[in-house]
Amino acid sequence: MKRFIDQDLEQWKNSRRRKPLILRGARQVGKTYSIRRFGETRFDTFVLVDLERNPAWHKVFEGNLQARKICSEFEVLLNQKIIPGKTLLFIDEIQACPRAISALRYFYEDMPQLHVIAAGSLLEFAMKDISFPVGRVQFLSLHPLCFAEYLMAKGKEEACKIILSGPKEIPESTHELLNEELRQYFFIGGMPESVKANVETGSVQESFEVQSEICDTYRLDFSKYRPQADKYCLNTVLTSAAQSVGQQIKYSRLGEGYSNPTLKKAFDLLRLARIITKVSSAEPSGLLLGATASAKIFKALMVDIGLMRHLTGMPMDVEYHKPELLNIYRGAMAEQFVGQEMVISQKSDLHYWSRRAKSSSAEVDYIAVMNGTIFPVEVKSGSSGSLKSLHLCLNNYPNCRKGLVFSDRPYADLPEQNITFIPLYFVFSATSIGPD
Repeated sequence: MKRFIDQDLEQWKNSRRRKPLILRGARQVGKTYSIRRFGETRFDTFVLVDLERNPAWHKVFEGNLQARKICSEFEVLLNQKIIPGKTLLFIDEIQACPRAISALRYFYEDMPQLHVIAAGSLLEFAMKDISFPVGRVQFLSLHPLCFAEYLMAKGKEEACKIILSGPKEIPESTHELLNEELRQYFFIGGMPESVKANVETGSVQESFEVQSEICDTYRLDFSKYRPQADKYCLNTVLTSAAQSVGQQIKYSRLGEGYSNPTLKKAFDLLRLARIITKVSSAEPSGLLLGATASAKIFKALMVDIGLMRHLTGMPMDVEYHKPELLNIYRGAMAEQFVGQEMVISQKSDLHYWSRRAKSSSAEVDYIAVMNGTIFPVEVKSGSSGSLKSLHLCLNNYPNCRKGLVFSDRPYADLPEQNITFIPLYFVFSATSIGPD
């Protein structure tokens, strides 16, 4: 599978300011696959050190953390040469040995010519309890396949080119085809194994079985969460968060029989595991949205739209055949999709706008920032006249250039109303901030 991260890895490889790289991401989003393929195709030799499958190797990181000593020991253990400039050293599941995370700074200081990548699924848990090598490492994040990557995986290169070329008017037949592909993506999702199962068999049911297995794997991980949290509470919050996509979160509604602090702790742990993304309310009054973000007013996204489908238990026979994408699961699937695409395209924390006035229900689904300009984003069907919250936001915040409305209707720019209607499949290109 071709992934956008391939370009980021290539830039890292050739950068003069290269540092050891930590690849973040939830379990089973394809971290190991992407790095293995990168190492085997772009380097003379690829050396894999899996610290979860080989706990005895943790001893290599005991005592002093001299990079040359560590490399020398792994050369013996693996019977492979580690040559700076020619070898990619990949330390997988590095969270299993926190001392290995600390060792990354010494690779940067002692062997700067050696290409080193580390990855793990619960990194944030391990990094809380160690002396982290701040300023000595770089980070990249990997997510499930976005819609464009999904189309590439299915061999739909021309369709992929269209949605990456930017929002514009396209023929009606092409519009309908892309909407139908997107309908399938809503249910198959972007987890690599789920996409692979569908491509190889043509069966959506095969993808559903993979999604069930992935969710079971996530639940099995609950025993590894630190600090310890009740696994039943974690499971309840996971399911409730999936059912609450598009709605403001109140901890008390995430699970009966648990206190708010217990539910908050479970929610925060799922965030650390990158299974849930927090979307905070913010004021679009300036580019630093995080400065106005509320700690108490927020929504949540799931890591993947296919896993969301599984966790909600929505009836496939009813939801799949609804004529409009915006009507599937009361519009929550479309809002999950837009947020999931924007997590990748915006390369930063997501926010939305909720009017902080008593008795006000005004709310705009997301806020996008591109080229120094703020764009309020709505996920809606219907006419422009029904977008009261979007118009209110545009009127209250003159620095917002225009409103973007994502729906399953064709592209339409309405300059007189300062709004552009954009088909859902254009979300990534319409909200992309471009290369760093």
